[in-house]
This record gives sequence, structure tokens and C-alpha cells, in this order.
Amino acid sequence: MDDEAKMKLMKERILGSYAWQRDIIGPLSKDYECTTEELEEVFFKLFNMSDLNAFHGTFKTAQDICLDKKFHADLRLCWYVGALEILTPQEADALKEKLVGEVKSGKAYEKVLKEGQLELFKLLKEKSCL
Repeated sequence: MDDEAKMKLMKERILGSYAWQRDIIGPLSKDYECTTEELEEVFFKLFNMSDLNAFHGTFKTAQDICLDKKFHADLRLCWYVGALEILTPQEADALKEKLVGEVKSGKAYEKVLKEGQLELFKLLKEKSCL
């Protein structure tokens, strides 16, 4: 087996691994309405061996970043932090960090969002008393 064939086999093993299939290939193929094989082929061509080895870890990290941004948008923190400057970026980050942690521990996003909205209102009330 030549080096190119070995590299192809190694890439196929990574893409076919249980973790990749469970966390990345399966969910994204549903999102993109394509077959798992089609998505695997796209990733196979897009990424080199080093990228594939790091990809799963960066995918997990990106999920946390996306969740943080989703809370930022859903709580309208752009308005409270940026436009109105009622909250500091640090206060917003602390709230989002707490909420992301709760979702990661298994709580439903909608429930955590509601808790976040109530906590945000509490913060706003505290600010109004200063």
C-alpha cells in the first residue's frame, strides 16, 4: 500500500468513527438534507489529515460559542450592552456563561432562556435602583 492509499484509509477511518458519525456526520447530514456518504466525501476533500484530527474538538468548542451567541441574541444583549450601555460586557458574559453551563448540563434551552430572561430583568431592576 503506497502512502496516498494509507492516507486515504486513515481519513476514511476518522470520518467513519463512532464519535464523528454521532456528533458531526449524522446531525449535519440531516441539516443539509444529504446522505452521510455525500457529507463524508465533502469533508474528505475539504480537510487534510491534520484538520480531520482537530475537527471534532473544534466542532465541540464551536457549539459552545454558538450557544453563547444564541443567548446573546435571544436575550437582546446587543441592545442592553451595545446600544443602551445599561449592562457591561462583563455582566452579559457572566450571565451567558452561566446559561451555557446549564444547557451543557442537560437543561432544555427554552427553560434556561426563560430563567435567563428573568435574571436579566432582575439585573435591570438592580441597575434602576443605583
